[in-house]
Parts: sequence; C-alpha cells; structure tokens
Amino acid sequence: MLFLLVLLGLLIGCFGTLVGAGGGFILMPLLLLWRPGEEADRLTALSLFMVLCNAISGSVGYARAGRIDYKAGFIFAAAALPGAIAGTFLVDRIPRQQFDYIMAGVLTAVAVFLLWRGEKRVGKSSGSGSQAEADAKPRLGIGAAVSVGVGCIASLLGIGGGIIHVPALVHLVHMPVHIAAATSHFVLAITTSVAVAILASRGMLTGQWDQALALGLGAVVGAQFGARLSERLPGGVIVRALAIALILASARVVWQASTRS
Repeated sequence: MLFLLVLLGLLIGCFGTLVGAGGGFILMPLLLLWRPGEEADRLTALSLFMVLCNAISGSVGYARAGRIDYKAGFIFAAAALPGAIAGTFLVDRIPRQQFDYIMAGVLTAVAVFLLWRGEKRVGKSSGSGSQAEADAKPRLGIGAAVSVGVGCIASLLGIGGGIIHVPALVHLVHMPVHIAAATSHFVLAITTSVAVAILASRGMLTGQWDQALALGLGAVVGAQFGARLSERLPGGVIVRALAIALILASARVVWQASTRS
C-alpha cells in the first residue's frame, strides 16, 4: 500500500508542479473516494502535507530555472497567510457531504473560467519602459487581494490553492503562465508549511504519518520531473491540461457526494 502511495505521490507531484497547483486538487477527490467515512479535516491535513512536499521540491526546480518572481511571491504569501490559518480552523466545522459539494463547486468554477478564456493571454511578458512600471503596482495589488481568499480556500479544502492562483495570476495579474506557475508554487511552499504545522499540532495527522510520508516522498521526486517538463511545454498546453484535470476532479467529487445522500 505504501509503495502505491509513493507512486501516486510521484504522478500527482509531477502534474501538480507542471501546472503550479501542488496536486492537492487531484489528491483530495481521490481521498474522498478512498476514505468515504473519514472526517474532512484529517483528509485535508494528509493532502496538504503532500502539497507541501511537492511545493518545496517544485520551488527548488523552478528556482534553478529562474522562473520565480520572488517579489510578487513574498507579497502574495504574506497576503495569503491569514486566510490559510483561518482555513485550518474552519475545516472541522463543515459536515463531510457539504465539504464535498463545496469543493466540487470550486473546482468546476475554475475549470469553466479557464475553458471560457481559452488560451487568451491578457498580459505580455515583454512590456518595457514606463508602461511596464506603471502596471506593476496595480497588478501586484490585485494579486495580493486574490491571495487573501486563495489562502483560506486552499487550507480549508486541502487543495493548496494553485488551481485558483495560477489562473488569477495569468488573467488578472498578467503574468506569463510559466512565471505564474512557478511563483504560485513558491507561495504554496510558504502558506502550506504554516497550515500543515497547525493541523499537525491539532493531531490531524496522527495515525496517518506513514501515508503522509509516502505521498510526500513521491511528490518530492515527481515535482522535479514536473519542473523540467514545464520548460518544454507551451503555456497553452499547461492551461488546457489544468482545465481538463479540474473537470475530471470535480466530476469525481460530485459523484461521491451524491452517493452519500
């Protein structure tokens, strides 16, 4: 069983790093199907631990490639941290079936947004001179505002937040998609470390550390493959892959929730 979890972590870690989403949006629906009687807070803790391992490993790979916007990353992480902390205390207040439907709604909303926008890019990576400088502050401000909500949703649902953050950075903050994916991963590494520490201190990982470490080990290895693969794929492919994965994940969660009615 642990070997299968390592393999699962590797596959999710690779794809999660590729799209800058940490992989929690794939793991959480699988956990909901695998452990239908488990409380949401324990599943959230398990998923976020894997996301943390993936985010740290992926950030190292992205840093070597020079793709992380550190200034934006620190600003977004500071904005997201209060929400991330709040999410860890809200998750155990939501009944399991409601939790399933909330997550399905979030996944579907992001997928629809991506498919609606298609491959359109609202910003360009090249901008120069005073115009680029004039755009920097409002873009970072929008990114920080989005990060506040992303932090809470990420910790609450155990998905890490990249599935929301990456589209927001691309379409609202006007970051090139490869920079957005890398910067989102960097933010994930910071915010999920705090969320996991809080959940672990409350005993949410008790009795499942072996599963968490197995998933985390696979994610660390998979993240390196994902970071390298991202250099070879055009941005449009990454966005489409993320949208398709979200639709599949949402369908799984809706099915799970409906069978528990």
